Amino acid sequence: MAFTAKDVMTLRDKSGAGMLDCKKALTDADGDMEKAAELLRERGIAKAVKKEGRIAAEGVVGAYVCEACGTGVLLEINCESDFVSRGDKFHEIVDSVAKVVAENKPADVEALSACKIGNETVKDYITNATAVIGEKISIRRFEIYQTAGKIETYIHMGGKVGVMVEATGFKAGAEETLHDVALQIAASKPYYLASGDVPAEVLDKEKEIMLVQMQNDEKNKNKPKEILEKIVAGKMGKFYQENCLLDQPFVKDDSQKVSQVIGDKFKIVKFVRFEMGEGIEKKSENLQDEVAKQIESMKK
Repeated sequence: MAFTAKDVMTLRDKSGAGMLDCKKALTDADGDMEKAAELLRERGIAKAVKKEGRIAAEGVVGAYVCEACGTGVLLEINCESDFVSRGDKFHEIVDSVAKVVAENKPADVEALSACKIGNETVKDYITNATAVIGEKISIRRFEIYQTAGKIETYIHMGGKVGVMVEATGFKAGAEETLHDVALQIAASKPYYLASGDVPAEVLDKEKEIMLVQMQNDEKNKNKPKEILEKIVAGKMGKFYQENCLLDQPFVKDDSQKVSQVIGDKFKIVKFVRFEMGEGIEKKSENLQDEVAKQIESMKK
């Protein structure tokens, strides 16, 4: 029985499998749609669709740098379990997709899904990988840096935290210092590069909070407001030290600020830090309910 391209698309929509897998299944099933769908299930490909509703709260942050083309990528891909995230196969997926991001420079995850990886789209590649690994896999986010300067990346704890830094005016022999800066960002989690980068509304809110704290303090609440405001201004130094990279104490020698360690070796243009799973709510289910669901699904 012959089949058309429309039949391949229908099976793809029905099963969630890749185009090539659907075409092969229809060929093997002589064009019989139901038999082809059954073949996909038997081959463990169609089951990927059932996993789309799961929460992928584990995963890996990976990085890729193409020095020849001045491109750097920081990428987070999620899965369901820590066990899978530590496997070589999952890390291969992260590395492969990161390279595709660097080569194609897509605008967002949706655009990335349409990019080619070998003979299939990234979307199909992830769907097929989901079927093979047996867990939901999802590309969460990525950042691309394009520069004539230097890009440094640092991956901590096998992908739990990832950092990418762009520097210009790089002087020979400063590689270790730039790497230390990336390590600093991973460890100290700065939100801004310098004090001048903190938005005015953030500063105003921080000062407001500090002022209220001072007014509620028995030692200070009776002091004139202008005196309290001066004290608050002095306390903002600590805020900058905690939140601004260049003002932070250096992790390897806290007697120096990061800006002092860098000196004139290079200039940091920007940085990005991904912490795997930040903001994702992990799904928690009663064990008895989960077992009951699995038993029920086996009956179908």
